[in-house]
Amino acid sequence: MRLFLREHIPLFMFWIVQQILVLLVYWYDGYDHPLTALYASFLSLVMFLVYLIYRYYTHRQLYTRLSHTPANLKDSIYQGEPAPLPSAISRLLDIQFRHYQEQLKKYERQRQEHLVFMNQWVHQMKTPLSVIDLITQGEDEPQYENISEEADRMRQGLEMVLYMARLETFEQDFHVDRTPLRSLVQEVIHENKRYFIRSQVYPDNQVNDQFHVTTDAKWLRFILQQLLTNAIKYSSGTRSTIRFSAHTRDEALVLELRDAGIGIPKSDISRVFRPFFTGENGRTYKESTGMGLYLVKEVLDRLGHDIELESEVNQGTTVRIIFPYS
Repeated sequence: MRLFLREHIPLFMFWIVQQILVLLVYWYDGYDHPLTALYASFLSLVMFLVYLIYRYYTHRQLYTRLSHTPANLKDSIYQGEPAPLPSAISRLLDIQFRHYQEQLKKYERQRQEHLVFMNQWVHQMKTPLSVIDLITQGEDEPQYENISEEADRMRQGLEMVLYMARLETFEQDFHVDRTPLRSLVQEVIHENKRYFIRSQVYPDNQVNDQFHVTTDAKWLRFILQQLLTNAIKYSSGTRSTIRFSAHTRDEALVLELRDAGIGIPKSDISRVFRPFFTGENGRTYKESTGMGLYLVKEVLDRLGHDIELESEVNQGTTVRIIFPYS
């Protein structure tokens, strides 16, 4: 109603000016029956109000749609408008909605094709990496160790690509179950044993056997893999220990990973979970992509878990994954 009144205020003002001009013409022409002129103006006002009522009745659906935000695109289209203008607007919106749907379907097909290609490509690349592992296995010469190290980096990069692709279909690719925390941490440590040895840092799993969490074990393993890789990379050569521990806090179970590496500058801590953000450490370690912690935060949010990060330059970094009790 307000939109209707605001739209017709100029028309009402135009009608008033028109009536004043007509009365002035009669006045200056010597017409001496003012009551008759006023009666004519009253009849004109009645006809004007009848027109406004008719216009509001025939356009009320349009004004209602324009005054309220629709819940979805389909709600903005109303069929069966009695007036030509609202009917034309509805047809235009319907055409635009159909074009929008076609574009969305086209984009969805392209996205699905891209995901299929990425998944197939990643799995195809794993085959030559497995062959490289077989060739370098048991060889002690430095060149074979370098090849094995680069192969591990490639494998980690491929895993990140694979999980990044799966993130878009996360709801279809996760299974929640009771997961023993210590054994999962131990598996991730074992998968990175060669990285530990090359980097001269040591794992310490202090997680109690009694701690279990309700989560998706596969995605949690990916999260721990990303966090542990960062901890090893930024602690390389320190001969320090990377410690896993767990404890209860309020209404949650907390898994803590603590390293004694180079730490993160305070100016970067608030931005480490942003995509492609590498910060000062990323400029020093050129192989940083800035996507690891972003993916960690995205997955944890979707699993309903929280994350905390504390760090001090040259002192190390502590990351806590918080599993609220359901």
